[in-house]
Formats: sequence, structure tokens, C-alpha cells
Amino acid sequence: MMNQKQIKEMLIFAITGLLLLISFGGYSENLDRIVAVVEDDVILERELEREVTAVVKKIQASKMEMPPWSVLRHQILEKMIVDKLQRLLAERTGININQETLDSAAADIAQRNHMDLDQFRAELERQGLSYKDFLNNLRNEIIINQVRGKEIGGRINVSDREVEHYLETQDKFGEESTQYHLGHILIAVKEAASSAEIQKAKSKADELVNKLRAGQDFTQTAISNSQDSNALNGGDLGWRKIADVPTLFSDVVRKLSQGDITDPIRSPSGFHIVKLLEVKGMGSAMVTKTKVRHILIKTNELIDDAEAQKRLLALKARINQGDDFAVLARAQSDDKGSALKGGSLDWVGPGDLVKPFEETMNKLAINEISEPVQTQFGWHLIQVLGRENKDNSDQNKKNFVREAIRKRKIEEETELWLRRLRDESFVEIYEDRI
Repeated sequence: MMNQKQIKEMLIFAITGLLLLISFGGYSENLDRIVAVVEDDVILERELEREVTAVVKKIQASKMEMPPWSVLRHQILEKMIVDKLQRLLAERTGININQETLDSAAADIAQRNHMDLDQFRAELERQGLSYKDFLNNLRNEIIINQVRGKEIGGRINVSDREVEHYLETQDKFGEESTQYHLGHILIAVKEAASSAEIQKAKSKADELVNKLRAGQDFTQTAISNSQDSNALNGGDLGWRKIADVPTLFSDVVRKLSQGDITDPIRSPSGFHIVKLLEVKGMGSAMVTKTKVRHILIKTNELIDDAEAQKRLLALKARINQGDDFAVLARAQSDDKGSALKGGSLDWVGPGDLVKPFEETMNKLAINEISEPVQTQFGWHLIQVLGRENKDNSDQNKKNFVREAIRKRKIEEETELWLRRLRDESFVEIYEDRI
């Protein structure tokens, strides 16, 4: 009976034979070359070129120095391989994203960018990006997140003792208000690596640390050498509070000064190099939360601005005469998500909503209903139901710490899981085509 490797080799042989057969028939010019076989699927040259073009545009826009061409293409191909492995796993486990979910996610992204979906689509096209490609990438991102949630999320637990231990051992003054902007490079090591392979990775990490401390650009070095998912972002981990920093190097980060670079830090994934790019203290502040609901009337070919305002004024008059706001919102609001909840947007904080809405909301007394107010989404009738000031109470602090620890654990486990998935899968790369 053939083992998995033999089966995969037969697959490669069959694919190669098919390509040769069609080529002899005079149709080779219509085929893409295969740059990698991933399990029982392939990555085509045109797919790689498309990703390379997108990444190059991103690097150029961020003013980062471009790494060597061959290094960049290998990094991008590796990311494509890992993404494809996750999508293949999703297919095997029955994970699929329907159009409704995809459209809803796209609308959420547009809203976070203070645009409606049509405006967002126009902005993408203005930047030379295809909306179809955006949706395909979004679908893949959602699928990958669901795969990770299924494979990893259920295994992550945070005990009360872990929360208490963190609160007991953290620095008492300023720790929670301090944020760290970190850069990260991973020199990966396989789980079953030999002593020689481990030493080779360690030597490479040591060499990179020496070059970085001598002034070599961290972003460029990360793009060219790092083997984690942030490599193509220059190893940028973003701003994090100490509870969000991976356990492996959280203690080390506390002792760094801005610009410092750690010695290589060993983990099951390999050797990590961390740079403290920036550090800042936020200070504590009270945050006002507002419980709010609304009714939205969108404009279209049949409903202009004047008609939308007229409808909302009529609804406001009915509410003042005793009709229930929630009932009218369910029947009349064009925001179908909040309409199901009687127009409720629940508790919101500063910056959660678009500026015209938030400014109007902040001027309302409790239970007061606004005049019609326009945003990019249409015309709104707004009612404030409550306000409260949130501080760093013990329970809020515990909830924050619990979520931060869980997030950190997921990140650490994801790194290990992805490395294991890549190492244990069948991948054949055609080096001469990259």
C-alpha cells in the first residue's frame, strides 16, 4: 500500500505529464507554470506574480527599502503556501463563507473607514484595487480565522489563578498605562530539528543581532529574514500593553530602552529577535459610555434628502405621541442589524461612531430624541438611553487582563500550530520558477 509521500509524488508526475501533453498539442502558451505543489493543490506563477505586485506596492507606499527580489518572492510564496494549507484544511472540515456573511464583513470594513459600501468600492478602484480581488482576499481571511478558531480557540483557557498571578506580579505603578511598539524577527526551527540545524539557526540569529546593533535597518532585515506572519510588514507587532506581549519575551521587554534589541530568545518555534521601537505611557482617564439607539432612512432614487428628513420627523412625532421607538425602528429603520434590536447600538465609546452622529449624540439629554441628522450612511433619528463613566475598577481590570492573556496564548499557540502545519504537509517548490 502506498504511503502519503508516494501518493503525492504520483500527483506531481500526473500534473507534469498533463502539462507536457497539452504543450505538445500547441496550447502551452495558455497555461500558467506551477511554482509549488501544496498537498493536492498547486500555486500558479500568475498567482505569485499578483501577490508580489500587491506587496511591492505596499512596501513602496510605506517608504520601506525593497529587499532583494529573490528573497521577497520566497517570503511571499511561503506565506501563500501557509495560507493555502489553512484553506485546504477549511475545505476538509466543511468551513465555508456564504455571500451574505461576506457582504456583511465588507460593509463593516467600509463603516470603520467612515464610508458606505459604494464609497468604499469607489475608493478601492481609485487606488487601482479590484473590488472582486478585495472580496476574495476577505473571504480567505475569514476562512483562515475560522480555521484557527476551530483548531486553536477551543484549546485556550485562562484560569482565575492566572489572572490573579498577573495582577499580583505586574509592576504596580504605570504598568497598565504603558504601551510598547515592538519589532519582531523569527528564525524558525522545525520541531524535529537536529542539533546541527538548531545551531545553524542560532548562528544566523546571532549574526542578525550583531548587524542590527551595528545599525542595519530592522524593517529591511525582517522582510528579508523573518519567518513569521509579520515578516512582510517589516516584523511590526504594533503597539501593545505588557499583557498583550507574548509571555516568552514580556519580562525582557520591560527592561528594554527605546531602540534596544534583545539577544536571540529560544522557543519551540525557533529564535526570536525583538526590538523596542517606541514606548509611551497613556495615563489613566475616565471614559464616558453612551447607550444609544437610532432609526436610519437611507436615500436612493426614490427617497431624496428632503423625503428622508420628512419621514423621520413624522416618526419623531409619533414617538412623542406615545408610539414605541423600538417598534418603529424594527419596522422602519434601514439599518437592519440594529433594527432587529429595536434600533439599539448598545453601549458605545468615543470614536466608535461616525463624527456627525457622535457629536449629535453627545449633546442629547437622557431619553431626548434628536432632530434628523445626516451622515454618509443616510439620515438618523437618535435617542440616548443612558450614560456612565467607566474607570479602571477591579472587575474591569480583571476582564481586561483575562482577555489580554487569552489573546497572548492564542498568538503563541497559532505560531506553533502554523509551523507544525507547514512542516507536516507535503510541499514541493520549483525553485527555478520563483
